[in-house]
Amino acid sequence: MKINSIEIENFRNIENLKLEFDNINIIYGENAQGKTNLIEAIYLFTGSKSFRGMKDKDLIKFGQEFSKLKIQFENKNRNQFAQIDIKNKRNVSLNGVNKKSASQLSEELKAVIFSPVHLSMVKDGPLERRKFIDTALFQIKFNYKNVLKEYNHCLSQRNMLLKDISKNSSLTDLLYIWDKNLAKCGAKIIYQRKKYIDTLLPYAKEIFDGLSSGKEEIDLILKGSFDYENLTPEEIERSLIIALEKNRATDIYNKITTIGPHRDDMEILINGKSARAFGSQGQQRSCVLALKLAEASLLKEMTEDEPLALLDDVMSELDISRQDYILNHIKDWQVFITCCDANTVLRLKKGKTFHMKNGGLV
Repeated sequence: MKINSIEIENFRNIENLKLEFDNINIIYGENAQGKTNLIEAIYLFTGSKSFRGMKDKDLIKFGQEFSKLKIQFENKNRNQFAQIDIKNKRNVSLNGVNKKSASQLSEELKAVIFSPVHLSMVKDGPLERRKFIDTALFQIKFNYKNVLKEYNHCLSQRNMLLKDISKNSSLTDLLYIWDKNLAKCGAKIIYQRKKYIDTLLPYAKEIFDGLSSGKEEIDLILKGSFDYENLTPEEIERSLIIALEKNRATDIYNKITTIGPHRDDMEILINGKSARAFGSQGQQRSCVLALKLAEASLLKEMTEDEPLALLDDVMSELDISRQDYILNHIKDWQVFITCCDANTVLRLKKGKTFHMKNGGLV
C-alpha cells in the first residue's frame, strides 16, 4: 500500500496543502508548524479517530466551517481515491462511493502510528500495554473485538453482583454463573494475546537489535494470575475458573473482580531488566518504536497488506546510530517521519523531504 498524494483544506493549522509522496518521507520543521497535523490527517484515512484524542469538530481550522482531505493511493494493484469531509462529524467516500462510517476505510488502508503519547506504553501502567495488544489484534482477528466486548459485559455484571452481595449474601451462589462466562471469554482473550506476543517477539527482537546496533535485546512476557505458557484455551478456561473460586472471598471484600485478563500485563524487558523501571528515555523510546514497527511487519505478514508507518517525533532522545537505522534501514513499507532538526534529514540516503512552516511548505 502506498499513498501517492494528499490534498488538505482547513485542517488544524493547515489552510491549503497538496503533497506528492515517496516511499520514505521526512517532514521537518520547528514545533507547532503543522508536522503532526499532516501525520494526523493521513492517519484518519485508516478509519480510526485522531490518535491525539481530539473530537472531529476540533480538527477543523479555527474560524472555518469545514475541513476536507483527499488522497490518491495504491492498494491491491489498484489506483484508488478516498475523501474525508469534516463538519460536525466525518463523512467518507472511497472511489466516489459514500461509506456509512469512517471505519469502513480500514478495509483498504492500514497504518501503525508512533507518537510521543505512545511512550505511556512503557512508562505507565498495564492498561496502555493491554491496549496495544488489543488494538493490534483488532486488525488481524476480526472476531476478537466481539469477544473482548462480551468479556467486558460479563465483567461488569459480575462486579455489579459483587456489590449486591455485600448487601445480600444469599446472592453469592450466583457468582458461579458469571465465573463460567467470564472464564470462557477470558480464556480466548488470554490465548490470543499470548499467541500474538509470541509471534510479534521475533520481529521486535530483530528491529530492536538494529536500533541498538546489536548491544541490547528486548523481551516480552505476558504476566497474569497464573503461568500461561503452553496452555490450550480449554486449560486456561479451567485454570481461570479455579482462580476465580479461590479468589472469591477477596473479590467479595473488594466488591470488584481482581483477577482475569483485564488485570494482565505485558512486561517489556531490555537485557532481562524492566524497561519501565530501568530503561533510559532513549531505550524506552526504542522499545515502543520496535513494537510499533514489529506490529507493522506482522500485520503485513498476516494480512498481505503493507501498512503505513507514521512516526511522529521519533528522532528525539535517540542517538545517531538509532536515527540512522530508522532513516536508512526501514524497508518494505511506506514511512512518514516528523522531526525538528533539519540536520537529521541530511543523513537520509533515499526518499523525500518536506520543510513545514505555519501549516505550509517552505
